[in-house]
Amino acid sequence: MYLGALELDILLGDVRSLKEKRSVVKPVIAALARFGVSVAETGEHDRYRRALLGVAVASADVGHLTEVLDTCERHVAGRPELQLLAVRRRIFGPED
Repeated sequence: MYLGALELDILLGDVRSLKEKRSVVKPVIAALARFGVSVAETGEHDRYRRALLGVAVASADVGHLTEVLDTCERHVAGRPELQLLAVRRRIFGPED
């Protein structure tokens, strides 16, 4: 079994409150969950123009795991209302 994790550091566009931040981040989280991953806002809770999202997935095949993580990263990078600042990726295998 392999476990994969992404940490997505995001800069939000024209957001001026935590309520507006929530209205931008919530649809991103819902869209990522449709790829069969677990996703949550994991940081930058009190800064309204930044968001840190954590994505996790388990798979029996490392190729499938990489494909799912790539799809999630591309989806977030392609959203016009936000800017992807950094991505950290970790993959854990049977030997870890």
